Amino acid sequence: MGSRRFSSRSLSLVALVVLLANVLGLALPTGARADGVVVVEPPGCDVACSEPVLIADQLKIRHHRVDVTIADQVATTRIDQVFHNPNDWIAEGTYLFPVPVDATIGEFVMWVDGEPVEAKLLDAAEARQIYDDVVRRLRDPALLEYAGRDAIQARIFPIPPGEDRRIEIEYAQVLPVEQGLTHYVYPLNTERFSAEPLEQVSVRVAVTSRDPVRAVYSPSHDIAVDRVDEHRFVAGYEEAGVLPATDFELFYSVSPDAIGANLISHYDPVADEGYFMLLAAPGIETDAEVIAKDVVIVLDTSGSMEGEKLAQAKTAVTYVLDHLNSKDRFNVVEFSTGAREYDRSLLDARAAEDAIAWVERLEATGGTDINLALLNAMAMVEPERPTLVLFLTDGLPTEGETDVARILDNVATTAPDNVRLFAFGVGDDVDTVLLDSLAQAHHGASSYVRPGQAIDEAVSGFYAGVSAPVLTDLELDFGEVHVEELYPAPLPDLFAGTQLVVLGRYRDGGPATVSLSGTVSGRSQTFTYPDQRFGDGRRGGADNGNVFLPRLWATRKIGYLLNQIRLNGEREEWVSAIVDLSVRFGVVTPYTSYLITEDDILTRDGREAAVDEEQDRLEEAPPQTTGAQAVEAADTSGDMAAADAAPVPSADYAEAIRVIGSRAFVWQDGVWVETTFDPSRMTATPVQFASDDYFKLLETHPDLGPAFALGSRVIALSQGQAFEITLDPTPPST
Repeated sequence: MGSRRFSSRSLSLVALVVLLANVLGLALPTGARADGVVVVEPPGCDVACSEPVLIADQLKIRHHRVDVTIADQVATTRIDQVFHNPNDWIAEGTYLFPVPVDATIGEFVMWVDGEPVEAKLLDAAEARQIYDDVVRRLRDPALLEYAGRDAIQARIFPIPPGEDRRIEIEYAQVLPVEQGLTHYVYPLNTERFSAEPLEQVSVRVAVTSRDPVRAVYSPSHDIAVDRVDEHRFVAGYEEAGVLPATDFELFYSVSPDAIGANLISHYDPVADEGYFMLLAAPGIETDAEVIAKDVVIVLDTSGSMEGEKLAQAKTAVTYVLDHLNSKDRFNVVEFSTGAREYDRSLLDARAAEDAIAWVERLEATGGTDINLALLNAMAMVEPERPTLVLFLTDGLPTEGETDVARILDNVATTAPDNVRLFAFGVGDDVDTVLLDSLAQAHHGASSYVRPGQAIDEAVSGFYAGVSAPVLTDLELDFGEVHVEELYPAPLPDLFAGTQLVVLGRYRDGGPATVSLSGTVSGRSQTFTYPDQRFGDGRRGGADNGNVFLPRLWATRKIGYLLNQIRLNGEREEWVSAIVDLSVRFGVVTPYTSYLITEDDILTRDGREAAVDEEQDRLEEAPPQTTGAQAVEAADTSGDMAAADAAPVPSADYAEAIRVIGSRAFVWQDGVWVETTFDPSRMTATPVQFASDDYFKLLETHPDLGPAFALGSRVIALSQGQAFEITLDPTPPST
């Protein structure tokens, strides 16, 4: 369940937050992106082209459909692609499908327009030779990101002008399992190989497991998951009119335990730091273990709720009351100028039908006494049972106590520790500081229903995820491994059918026993997971996989810091940390529009100047707690704090910022410059594009391949050393 916790900000910053909302995407690039591509042989380029001939300009990709079945670690992938020739000449060339990293393909078949064709599997060295030849001949480095990858190769029949070719491939592979997590990767990047967005792209993965499935997670795409039962699920992703820029990744865990937990990590030996993710999930068939709870709904019936808003709110309340568990209790508090309860005490779930009829008769009138309504709700809470308080309002406090600080103090004084408060701000005339502070102080979350959005859908969708608490007051212990900066902070409760996704950093890796403890029906309980491991850089490439983790951790930390600033005011160290993280990992934020506009943002002095400028601007602009910009800012920051995938720049900013795995590049003076390159203290070794030294460098530093695939002018780092690719002849490198 994603939480949203926010508050106020200045006019200038809010405007930048609105910009951020347009910049952030959903996909996460990994270290090895790929896609089936046709390398065409344009007329006049038989030997070598004098000017670059971009692969993406030769053919368009109509659609890209992938259907995957996985049964006990064996995945069968079926691919369906349609290529279109928009040129006035016949297109003929070679189809290349870079094999996913770590995939061992024993058998595969391929068809072109329904006819079987002869195709062969190239090992990494053979594929690398083809990639290098294409770079030399077409002067297009796009394929270099596949260095070190096996590939499927086939000759493609000529495609007449204006016609299509349909290519289908089927292959099987045994999936790797890392610390109990099965990992499937499909190479989906089409960004470099289609001049126009795809009409349609989809990935469907159907999994059958002998052991019960627990967590299902994608760090790359916003997937829909259909849990058929404990042993089967289907995960799907589909979009239209897009240029996918990342591999599709899927993790899932299996465990006989009531709550399964698995850990994956990424260790960076150059930076000497590690990042990890812990996935914890209960089973979906947990009726016997569901904790009985109390639900108190606090419903705004002030005059501003009249009409569609109140009608939808009533539908939302009806949904909640209809979906109480048999041992739950409930009550409803409606408020306007005053407040009144449906009953003086909490009622058995069997009384919900009469309560629904009472809710249906409510009318919108009067002012908004938020303080009284919340105090009345807290007064009926009994400390021995988990209690959810669902607070729906569309306005500011106008009656009774109207001072936000006093309201927060009053609620804090009266609310028992077992209360979880979830606030829903309806419309833009809400106080984001009040709602977000309430949710943060009482271990809940806040959500905003914008004008034109459905209140009932937002509330019912949320409640479906929190209706069955399994473990509350969570704590994690990682044994002898020193971990720090865990997000989300604090840890949320765990509910049936949901999963906990925790990101953090660690210092020294090694084996560990992870413990997850919490409260179940008032009793403490601890779940122990031995044989976990934090990568320490001594096991080779395995510890340097999972390259999505650093950017995802940075995204969550930035979101957390933005929320802290919004709720508690500006602090220089918070702003400085946000700027540093944003520049290093290419996460565009309100503070780092400078990443695009400032030439010296890659230096320490440049970043300090950006921090000073932002703070000066914030001091000049009054803070905002309400209105469309404040709510927009709240949504954006909250999404970052709860992100399951790190954002990449949208298409509008792709010409200024590029992200490759955990690395970010910014376009400066005609060069893609890695953001960890500090021109004030580093010197880059020049290497001429497509020269012998260029290819030798790629052999000795294969990690530079994805960076060099950006173009013929790049500054990138490998093992702490900087290299500058230039079109100018350079002396031989040493």
